[in-house]
Amino acid sequence: MRERSNIGAGLCAAALLLCAPSFASTALAQEWTTSLVDIHQGSPLSDKARGLGNGGYELQSGSWVSFSRWYHASWVDMHVDFLTQITPDTGLLWGFGTGEQAEKYSIGPSLKLGFLTQIHPNPNSTLSLSVTSTIGGGLTEKPCEADYGDLGTYSVNCRLAAGMTAPEETLKYLVSAKPETMHLWLNYRLTF
Repeated sequence: MRERSNIGAGLCAAALLLCAPSFASTALAQEWTTSLVDIHQGSPLSDKARGLGNGGYELQSGSWVSFSRWYHASWVDMHVDFLTQITPDTGLLWGFGTGEQAEKYSIGPSLKLGFLTQIHPNPNSTLSLSVTSTIGGGLTEKPCEADYGDLGTYSVNCRLAAGMTAPEETLKYLVSAKPETMHLWLNYRLTF
């Protein structure tokens, strides 16, 4: 498995530091305003976690155990994004995610940081660039304790406990996923 570095967060921070001097003098003479840009519940990781709840297994007694109750959160990860305008053409993007938790998984809270800038190549067009980086917000699946009778009790992946895989081997299939950590958006708008 390849080790991943967090170059994206470093690039975002470097870009913010490089852009800061260009708008600092203008920003000092202008009042900053902050606007709500987006608010929504759910994310690709929330969808993935809910998907883990599909299925179930049959006990020795013949009764069915559904995974859905273990993978149902009473609160779905909410994301709130803001834009703080520093100059007429530059702003800081920032926001947060609340995270979510169910019996057998959790999605951690997250913090989003970035910037947005735009130029006007001519009076009828706008070229804008936005870069954001997300810190935190990872999905972690939790194990179960399974009683195998005479074989003993083991910590196992809940979804694989009733399968043919050895109990200790199921743990390597627990889901651990990170959200998209870097987003780059380039837009050109022409009005006529």
